[in-house]
Amino acid sequence: MRPLLRRARDWARRIKRDVVALWLAARDPHVPLVAKLLAAIVAAYALSPLDLVPDFIPILGYLDDVILVPLGILAVVRLVPPPTMARLRGEADAITTRPGSRAGAVAVVLIWIAAAGLCAWWLLGPDHG
Repeated sequence: MRPLLRRARDWARRIKRDVVALWLAARDPHVPLVAKLLAAIVAAYALSPLDLVPDFIPILGYLDDVILVPLGILAVVRLVPPPTMARLRGEADAITTRPGSRAGAVAVVLIWIAAAGLCAWWLLGPDHG
């Protein structure tokens, strides 16, 4: 079962990388216009919170993500010249594998906690109680 899980995780990473590569392709001057348009549509669909079939519908909700996005990626990859696609995938790898900043994450969490505390103070303060 472990190899299957590892393959699924690797497949998901490649999909994520390719979606970023398509987003880059939509703005690349070396990509043909038709490929740019299709790349923009596929990337926007993959990154959008809206789906053709909502995710809460059992099985069908996730099938569109598992079928439509990879098929769209495959179509764009066939339209983009291979050297250009390889370069875009390399750029996407660099973008998707950037190290996260723990200090930045801590700062964001502290800001949210402070904002929640400020809201609670405002709502429950002596003037409002």
